[in-house]
Amino acid sequence: MHASSCDIAIVGGGIIGVSCALALSETGQRVTLIEPQDLASGASKGNAGGLAFADILPLASPRILRKAIHWLFDPLGPLSLPPAYLPRIAPWLLQLWRASLPDRYPANIRAQAALMTLSQSEMLAQLASTGLTHHLHSQGVLEVYEGANRYQASLVTAQWRERYGIESHLLQGADLAAQQPGLAARFTHGVLIPEWRNVADPQALGQALGEQAITRGVRLLRQSVRWLQPATGGVQLILEDGSQLQARQIVLAAGARSHQLARGLGDRIPLETERGYNTTLAPDALDLRQQVTFSDHGFVISPLTCGIRVGGAVELAGLDRAPDYRRAQAMLDKAKSFFPDLNTADGVQWMGFRPSLPDSLPIIARSPRHPAAIYAFGHGHLGLTQSAATARLVRDLAMHQPAAIDLHPYRVDRFSLFGARS
Repeated sequence: MHASSCDIAIVGGGIIGVSCALALSETGQRVTLIEPQDLASGASKGNAGGLAFADILPLASPRILRKAIHWLFDPLGPLSLPPAYLPRIAPWLLQLWRASLPDRYPANIRAQAALMTLSQSEMLAQLASTGLTHHLHSQGVLEVYEGANRYQASLVTAQWRERYGIESHLLQGADLAAQQPGLAARFTHGVLIPEWRNVADPQALGQALGEQAITRGVRLLRQSVRWLQPATGGVQLILEDGSQLQARQIVLAAGARSHQLARGLGDRIPLETERGYNTTLAPDALDLRQQVTFSDHGFVISPLTCGIRVGGAVELAGLDRAPDYRRAQAMLDKAKSFFPDLNTADGVQWMGFRPSLPDSLPIIARSPRHPAAIYAFGHGHLGLTQSAATARLVRDLAMHQPAAIDLHPYRVDRFSLFGARS
């Protein structure tokens, strides 16, 4: 059986994996990036392109749990759960509820805010150092609300953002219409967040980062990893073709399937998948000045160079259930009613898997059972946003250097009874 070796093996070629590969290419280590598909071709391709540095509130919140009662079993709602999947996801939902409790929710916001602060500085530095700043758009994001009552309900989010220094501006009437022409009159209030950035095409950026990593000496291995197992001096990776790769350290960044591979190292991690849907229309389908978020409806509409993308929502249905593209169509129909001038012809539908942990924080840590393994997954819908920061922290871990921020909130064992209390 063929066997090879490297210093660091990175499992997963999404935006997290390619960013880690780029960061580790500067360390003098022999780095291998393992990905069977095109780089950045999964959730890293189909996302809305937002660098959501202002998005510090977790899914596990009192606000969402109150709404979830009405949403969960609506197959076309912003947050849906097929009843047949409920027994399987019940333990994860229990962890979600626990993460929303008053003794945990503020701590999760603090941890998310700390990671977002690092994410902003590291992303801007990464794009500057690689000459890729042309991928960045700085129009901000516009959140819109139907009537004063819905806007007033959003002020809790605004207060948390203000507490962490995130700037926002209220727009109404003529100011709102000037900021985004063509918006239906039912939307009376808008909140502009200027620190929010977008990228022109998320897959193009991911592939450009991956190409730079390869140019700098990272080896790309077009394979699937079947299993991980401890080995003397590191971790052994069993590949789909039966070959083996021996690595002194590994970085597990395989998105929604990461928890399956972590089991080979003895770690059981409550990772679920937020299945997201979208439709990408022609670039001229709408005069869209910036990304617009319809928070009460659970979706966004984004101007990308590859087209106008309408998508979002959360479907908690695992990895195996067939896509329900009625969800994409429901969002597109709403978008048409919100923007009457939107041309919905010839749209391309997509569904992807966002790796989600119950407290909306990723795992960025060494395996407590096998320290040769570094975990970098569970970012939910914030993988693109937090990719450069995750890469910086992974490099700190791999090189045994002090981490740029406190990594305690992102540890592996925080969902165990003991880990949750430590």
